[in-house]
Amino acid sequence: MITPIVSHIARLTLNVHDLDRAVGFYVGALGFTVEAMANDRACLAIGLQKIELVQQPHGQPYPVPRAANDPWFQHFAIAVADMDTAYERLSRFSPEPITLGVPQLLPPSTGSVTAYKFRDPDGHPLELSYAPGSIWFHVSASAGAVFLGIDHTALAVHSLEASIAFYTKIGFRLGARSVNQGPEQARLDGIADAVVDIVTLSTPGAGPHIELLHYQSRAPAARHDVASVDIAATQTVLAPLRVADESDGADRAIASQRDPDGHLLRFTIP
Repeated sequence: MITPIVSHIARLTLNVHDLDRAVGFYVGALGFTVEAMANDRACLAIGLQKIELVQQPHGQPYPVPRAANDPWFQHFAIAVADMDTAYERLSRFSPEPITLGVPQLLPPSTGSVTAYKFRDPDGHPLELSYAPGSIWFHVSASAGAVFLGIDHTALAVHSLEASIAFYTKIGFRLGARSVNQGPEQARLDGIADAVVDIVTLSTPGAGPHIELLHYQSRAPAARHDVASVDIAATQTVLAPLRVADESDGADRAIASQRDPDGHLLRFTIP
């Protein structure tokens, strides 16, 4: 039996229909820089974090209707130094909104975070996040940039306990748990009665963390089979601390796998 042990999240891989269009959006609207670009893929960076865009012209689009609590929902949050400036720049590109109205100031129990959710041209859900007092606040004081880096990737899940068991087995560390609700959360998610359990999972190494999102107030849509080439098949690429084969103690690379809700994970080769 092969058990991977995670070190950190190396990058997120997103399938797109049109690579040039996607690169233009991430660079122009969100401050990413292009590190490398080939015929069918591009590596982009923001701060110390990376994403990979892979052109899949024949991949199926996001299932519809779609919402923030769909079982295939996975977004990542971009930390910003100034929400007004970031939102104004993003708005020039007319993204599809998830949040109803303007960025939402969440209650003090959430850290007084201001957040805004939207979709890129392919329908990938994304978030802008301004968190005063967080580590990003200190980064922004010296970076001089508006878009600072990827804070976390969030996954809609059916069972918190099953997901916690899965991710802690591969080396994630269980962190804070909270329940977010109220009019601000409802507007942020575009769900009228949003009540969401949030569990934080961190890695031993530095970098983005995972947030598990479990919506109490609305049953998720039926699970769709999302193939690895489909646009909704975002992959969380993990760098392993080690990959142990419990049968013989040997280290070896492993292939992609899915978590209990079908979200795709892929380990880099050690």
